[in-house]
Amino acid sequence: MQLTYLGHSAFLATIGTTRVLFDPFIRPNPLAKDVDVDAIEADYILLSHAHGDHIADAEEIAKRTGAPILAIAEVAGYFGAKGLEVIGTNLGGKVALPFGTVHCVAAAHSSSFPDGSYGGVPMGFVITPTEGPTFYFAGDTALTYDLKLIGERHKLDFALLPIGDHYTMGLTDALVAADWVGAQKIVGMHYDTFPPLVIDHAASVAQAQAAGKELHLLKIGETVTL
Repeated sequence: MQLTYLGHSAFLATIGTTRVLFDPFIRPNPLAKDVDVDAIEADYILLSHAHGDHIADAEEIAKRTGAPILAIAEVAGYFGAKGLEVIGTNLGGKVALPFGTVHCVAAAHSSSFPDGSYGGVPMGFVITPTEGPTFYFAGDTALTYDLKLIGERHKLDFALLPIGDHYTMGLTDALVAADWVGAQKIVGMHYDTFPPLVIDHAASVAQAQAAGKELHLLKIGETVTL
């Protein structure tokens, strides 16, 4: 499986031949100015919640690629009303797709559309591919005991966790979360984009190592094989 970081919490996972895009926030993100949105191909788009820094480019990419948007019912309804193909879900639901299973899990955060209207509740996703590593995309979350259920129900190869603090959990809580979900390998997200989220990269990697974890801070546009 290949994972490409597109900035903030946006990732493109290539699972076999299927391209799964998570939380595209690219054009409004100055740190991602070198990412060519027009070149992004996706077979599915997964949205964790309705905040603008997670859905900004979803409509554009979905229209161009024809990729269905999988999201909680309220977010799916919002994009469905725009004529896009959607897969509405809710907490606890599992969706079987050609590349594997998406399990929608709880996230402790808020959710509203950029105009302030209700965006349902936030979610994370556990992706269990037919072939390849099982991983957890947390979306935006605080440290919550619900995360322990993920570790009890799934065997993860890695987890994508927010580490920027202020709006989500910071690294200290994310390291606890990694223990609870059973992930030794962490891919950081939701950091550096806005002033309150700026982190010290070297210190963060060292803190993770001291906790017995492997923290990956990808460069925007970087692709790694997992």
